[in-house]
Amino acid sequence: MASFVELAIPRLNTKVKVSTGLFINNEFVPSVGGADPITVYNPATEQVLCSVTGASEADVDKAVVAARNAFRTTWGKNVTGFERSRLINKLADLMERDAEILAQLECLNNGKPFKIARDFDIGDSVACLRYYAGWADKIVGQSIEIDRRTKTAVTHPDPIGVCGQIIPWNYPIMMWAWKVAPALAVGCTIVMKPSEITPLTALKLSELVVEAGFPPGVINTIPSLGSIGGAALAAHKDVDKVAFTGSTVTGRKIMEAAAKSNLKKVSLELGGKSPHIVFESADLDQAANWAALGILYNTGQDCTAGSRVYVQDTVYDKFIDILKGKAAQLAIGDGFDEKTGGGPVVSKGQYDRIWGYIEAGKKEGAKVILGGEKRSTPGWYVDPTIFTDISPNMKIVRFVNCIVQIFGPVLSVGRFSTEEEAIKLANDTTYGLGAGLHSNDQAQCHRVSSALEAGTVWINQYNLLYNNVPFGGKKQSGIGRELGSHALEEYISTKAVHWNYGEKLDWPL
Repeated sequence: MASFVELAIPRLNTKVKVSTGLFINNEFVPSVGGADPITVYNPATEQVLCSVTGASEADVDKAVVAARNAFRTTWGKNVTGFERSRLINKLADLMERDAEILAQLECLNNGKPFKIARDFDIGDSVACLRYYAGWADKIVGQSIEIDRRTKTAVTHPDPIGVCGQIIPWNYPIMMWAWKVAPALAVGCTIVMKPSEITPLTALKLSELVVEAGFPPGVINTIPSLGSIGGAALAAHKDVDKVAFTGSTVTGRKIMEAAAKSNLKKVSLELGGKSPHIVFESADLDQAANWAALGILYNTGQDCTAGSRVYVQDTVYDKFIDILKGKAAQLAIGDGFDEKTGGGPVVSKGQYDRIWGYIEAGKKEGAKVILGGEKRSTPGWYVDPTIFTDISPNMKIVRFVNCIVQIFGPVLSVGRFSTEEEAIKLANDTTYGLGAGLHSNDQAQCHRVSSALEAGTVWINQYNLLYNNVPFGGKKQSGIGRELGSHALEEYISTKAVHWNYGEKLDWPL
């Protein structure tokens, strides 16, 4: 019998219970491969929250077998779209019912403010499940005319099969929903590897999977180190597709393992160094609000974080004053404090990495106009930090070895003179996940949005995503799309059936 823990939340005078075993075949079970347990921390206190069972390669095999069996028997092509829709909606109902509990776990394990986790992350995840539940009974093939006298062809959008899904720590519930919902809608089964840093909400969601009534093996949850569980999924010869959100360097390893094993399908949502352009015609107060949101939301731990802001020189000084005041207003603190708008960063490793970039920015001559000083109190807190007087080759402006983004509330602000210069600065990266621009010149908005090399471009806003709009990157920011109807294609294998009902073949040729 797998164990569970009760986690105390003193500020709310409550406890949250969560199972700590591996979730395979609708049961929480111990590891069969002797992997080390995973220690889970509270980033607001730096204290250990609990330990959860770590999955070994043998556990991954066990979970894949369970997923394959479910795909062949109780899920896959054996369940109607109406039934898949009913179960996905039931799961959404349970998430909505338990939104407070899930938000408490997000706050404890990830550090993000409780109110933001509840109202945005969980609220949007529920909406994501409902969106794809609506698609489940509307996935149809085509009838293609060949020769009406003798033959026709039809296509079947078959579920691709067993899917390994590897999600990051910055949005534990949202990334779970983004990947699980479209896969379930088309009829795939899942082996989910949450981040070893933030496994608790995925384990809690697994309890809801059972309560919703999903057959055993449809969704399996295996907390594990990426080098063990993630690597095993990517190389597994009975996994049909891997979906990954995380770093570019890990994405490369996953593609390589997928190619060397069974050429499984791969979709990757990777990092970015997203630019944010402010033209002189923009509403500067609104542009500053969006720029602050773009780098400070989720304490900067966002793949699309607008970490490079370029401002037209005619309004540069005025904009900097406004932006500095906006950023200083954000309260960074304990996520259970209602006044908090941003929490600590997720881990000691992340904290050290961010401060390494901040110190590098100072050393290379960038000017700190806000933040840039460590707190003396416990918790992995990084206050909003803004650099000006930047140059393109600074470590805080570019990726180091084209691998790592800062992933914290650290903003670099530069200036430009012409539209052409702004576009050149924005596109001066090997990445292309997101980009933003602010202008009240409609023609300019069209020109610049077309020229920006990014999978998502925001005009007079930033960092808002919607479940019915596709999301993904260009260049080294990844391949494939999440959200919208496009995400369904990532989990479909289209079969063409040629039907001859009248042509006679003469033989020999």
